[in-house]
Amino acid sequence: MKILVTGGAGFIGSAVVRQLIGVTDHDVVNVDKLTYAGNLASLEAIQDDARYGFEQVDICDRNSLVQVFARHQPDAVMHLAAESHVDRSIKGAAAFIETNIVGTYNLLEVARSYYEGLPKARANRFRFLHVSTDEVYGDIEENGAPSDEHSVYAPSSPYSASKASADHLVRAWYRTYGFPVLLTNCSNNYGPCQFPEKLIPLVILNGLAGKSLPVYGAGNQVRDWLFVEDHARALLSVLEMGQVGETYNIGGNCEKQNLEVIHAICDLLEVQAPGKPAGLGRYRDLITHVPDRPGHDVRYAIDCSKISRELGWVPQETFRSGLLKTVSWYLSNRDWIRSIGHGLYRFPEGKSP
Repeated sequence: MKILVTGGAGFIGSAVVRQLIGVTDHDVVNVDKLTYAGNLASLEAIQDDARYGFEQVDICDRNSLVQVFARHQPDAVMHLAAESHVDRSIKGAAAFIETNIVGTYNLLEVARSYYEGLPKARANRFRFLHVSTDEVYGDIEENGAPSDEHSVYAPSSPYSASKASADHLVRAWYRTYGFPVLLTNCSNNYGPCQFPEKLIPLVILNGLAGKSLPVYGAGNQVRDWLFVEDHARALLSVLEMGQVGETYNIGGNCEKQNLEVIHAICDLLEVQAPGKPAGLGRYRDLITHVPDRPGHDVRYAIDCSKISRELGWVPQETFRSGLLKTVSWYLSNRDWIRSIGHGLYRFPEGKSP
């Protein structure tokens, strides 16, 4: 297939592109606006491959999207382009509404028009995979059952509300127009090439710099953690084997409190990076509790038994093995870190993390 990947220079998108080029025979067209979190350096290993192409296009620019589809004639779309950071959505929701809702609408319409013009044999094979988040399901009680594909949507933040809206659009295009969609909802991703506004890379890089490690509230918020390369493998399984119109939850089967995650990173840094900044005793000494953010969900948990049962996917990494790979990658890729401009992000309210 020739697969058009939106957001392919982002954290998850770049992992998907690397895997598509590295382990399949598919051609890839990466469509990315290159916002602050998009980085072509994450694709250096495959950028010269003859099966890889790049288009710097905003999914909100419909005319440019039409040209991309006409020029490349894709057999499938993997839609990962999104604004994704909850803190940013709280401070300014407009970009999330524009990209996640309007952008998804534009992409759906352009892709549908393209699909309807395909010969029957190609149309029968065409797929549109929309990648979403477990945050659309909202907060779960401490002892509550994990969210499955039939759980009621209850988004709490502008970010999760915008993703829930996009999910509804995708399902409506399937129901109304017969457009061949697939949906996935994943838990918290971590791994190489993640922009350091997210918890795990923020803690790693701040720890190495001797800066404070900010923790919202008591740090007892629970998330399920999914290694990004496991997620990429799952998405490929859904694209190639998933049933049109179906939703598949993707999780790491690994619930951890935020403070527990930070402690695990600090302990790995003690071994992997013993040469601490001057005057620092333990990395854990950098932990600083800050006021909780508005509407902060206490627990997300996801039931991913459907994708395991129907498609045979299970995560290959444990949290321990995935975190070790992640810390080691950041320690070995200082050039990538410098390329993304860590100073672009301030946490919270203009304070350097």
